[in-house]
Amino acid sequence: MAYSAAQLFVDTVDGLSRRAPAIVATAAHQLGNIILALHFGDGSHGALRAHHSQLLASVDRPAAPTVEAYFDNRALNLLFDLARQPADQLLQASLDVRGERDDVLATWRTFRLLAQRASGLRAIQALWREYREQYPDVFGQPANPSIPDVGDPAFVPPRGTGWQALDYLDQRYPEDNGAVQSTAGGTILVQSRKLWDGRGSHGWWEVTGTLDADLLEVMERAKARVQEEITRIIPDREPKAYLYNLIRDYPSRGGKGLRPTLTFATCAAFGGRSEDAVRAAAAIELFHNGFLVHDDISDESLFRRNVETLHEAHGTGLAVNTGDALNLLAVDTVLSNLPTLGLARTLGLIHEIIHMCRETLEGQAIELGWIRDGIVPSADEDYYHMSTKKTGWYTSISPCRLGAVCAGVTDPHQLNQFNEAFRLIGIAFQIQDDVLNLVGETELYGKEALGDLLEGKRTVMLIHLFREVDSATRAWLTKLIRTPRLEKSQSDAEEILAAMRRVGSIEYAITLADRLAHEGVRRFETDLEFLPETEAKGILRQIANYVTTRPL
Repeated sequence: MAYSAAQLFVDTVDGLSRRAPAIVATAAHQLGNIILALHFGDGSHGALRAHHSQLLASVDRPAAPTVEAYFDNRALNLLFDLARQPADQLLQASLDVRGERDDVLATWRTFRLLAQRASGLRAIQALWREYREQYPDVFGQPANPSIPDVGDPAFVPPRGTGWQALDYLDQRYPEDNGAVQSTAGGTILVQSRKLWDGRGSHGWWEVTGTLDADLLEVMERAKARVQEEITRIIPDREPKAYLYNLIRDYPSRGGKGLRPTLTFATCAAFGGRSEDAVRAAAAIELFHNGFLVHDDISDESLFRRNVETLHEAHGTGLAVNTGDALNLLAVDTVLSNLPTLGLARTLGLIHEIIHMCRETLEGQAIELGWIRDGIVPSADEDYYHMSTKKTGWYTSISPCRLGAVCAGVTDPHQLNQFNEAFRLIGIAFQIQDDVLNLVGETELYGKEALGDLLEGKRTVMLIHLFREVDSATRAWLTKLIRTPRLEKSQSDAEEILAAMRRVGSIEYAITLADRLAHEGVRRFETDLEFLPETEAKGILRQIANYVTTRPL
């Protein structure tokens, strides 16, 4: 089956959601409640709507669209290259948009935003280039003049193919000419895009107030650099089978790379070198994986990242010892900064790490206590408090603070400026993870389906459910959640999930996470206004918006 224009559009929106969440969140705000129907010249159809801060694209015809947009083959590239005013582009049966005036203008603003701020991402360019090259009889061959000097101001982009922006970016900024460049912060952060304005293209560093980057690419590079460091750190000696190979297990299973990216980006945002933050980022990952090993034992979990948990595969004794070893190795990794970062910064890192671990242990104790005593707190604020301590500090707040310390920042006031924004973002992120455990694909979440319900995790959804049901149902639920993990069945978890769906607990949690994340983004812009607008700050902004846009 041929690759359709509608599928190209869906893949573009999906790619942007993963790579440029700040752009998607802004575009979703522009689109608002509009339901958009898209009709393409190849006969395919698509739909676009906003849900909270997400853009949801699909290959179908919406039943009751608010606005309908028509793109023939001539006009298709205008989704990629909105260079002129709407009046200059709209032609009947070519590019046409139908709907109420305000809705049409909002749709146009959405397209324009996506075109000007997203078309510079190389991954998006590759999608559109691949589509065009499948249909040379329709769109013509890509222009391929000799590549001019990139500094030549007289360069005129090639014409005639109907893909003006794509041809320009291909020729002016070829893949082998600076696709990845070092920054003041080192080589972790990636210069991955150019801004197209319909006439020329400018680097992100030349455009005030518009600093975007390919978040997925940056996170992958940060994760790979830290994995390389962890591999170097783990001793190559005996007992391998009973200790050092097990230490390698959880870190090698992957992850999103969120914590390393926050650490590198914050260090660079304060003018530090990202390489100075490598060992601190590695230490956080080692602590994280040590916590996971012990957490899986406490929760009696069966799977972690789609593989058997360590205690299931090797026994509880070896798993406990491996978790202890991961924590010890993390401490040693922090101390290894002394020769390169000096005494003051290393002492600052130790102070931050001790505080992070204390918060995490206190949060874990609160939740385990609730589970042991059969308590379900009545207020969402109780969950906020527990979640911030258990996961918020080491997932989002501490990585930022540690990155700043690596750059030489030890002023408590400046470090505290990260706390509230990333506290809110961390809570929203954890709520979304809790939702994914209930409604997400097992492959995406990496744990057994409905594992949180079987383990008795006190999530926002469970708290909401207990508030909304009658006393008889609450008594039944109380008895069920007090049942030990190994005595619960999958059908028990499915009954709880069905009850949550009946009272709207899942949608309540999604809406709450969106509200908290938006408040976190707002606090990011106000509390961290003192940071200069650099690529590193742009990465931090993308992560702040990532929470609001990732699919559930």
